[in-house]
Amino acid sequence: MAKILLVEDEQNIASFIERGLQEFGHEVRTAFDGQAGWNIVDKEEFQLLLLDIVMPHMSGLELCRRYRSKYGYSTPVIMLTALGTTEDIVSGLDAGADDYITKPFSFSVLEARIKALLRRASSDTQPEQITCGDLILDISARRALRGKKTIELTVREFRLLEYLMRNKGVAQNRLDLLKEVWDKEMDRTNVVDVYVNYLRAKVDKGFNNKLIHTVTGVGYMIDEPYE
Repeated sequence: MAKILLVEDEQNIASFIERGLQEFGHEVRTAFDGQAGWNIVDKEEFQLLLLDIVMPHMSGLELCRRYRSKYGYSTPVIMLTALGTTEDIVSGLDAGADDYITKPFSFSVLEARIKALLRRASSDTQPEQITCGDLILDISARRALRGKKTIELTVREFRLLEYLMRNKGVAQNRLDLLKEVWDKEMDRTNVVDVYVNYLRAKVDKGFNNKLIHTVTGVGYMIDEPYE
């Protein structure tokens, strides 16, 4: 089981979540505002962070950004919040979160997401590179290279690019991408469109040969440049 930091300003909700996590066997440390959460995570190591977004002193978004800036991306972060629009989801993922769960939620769903992220975190430590044309994705360093250009990617951009490259030449529909890359089934396929546009701006912009292709009526694919 995992050592988890829970940062939630509503103490009744925090107590409820903490008990549920402990029933699944997790060790839980709890903070009730963003600054208190930062003070804890800056001194202790955790295997996963659960962060509310709207909190006093420091928001969950700012806490996540600060953590990513100092400690990198090896520890998964899940946002727990009542904010559920596409813009809210994108903001949370852009801040460096790995997943986003809206309240109210089922503990079985939360536990499934936690297990999936912990499995992924453990497998990410294995060195590996995958390629598509002149694009190289370095799994261990969590970065991409195209030609002499180093491409910095957020967590979600990296995972989307990795999934597309592992399935090079095969068209992927948006719902499958949501399930495989975001670990969830939902109908907000425009989130995928947003992140594909982010990748295109980083991977294809400035290059004559485009690698990320739209497959009409299906979704997206990465492949060698079309003639």
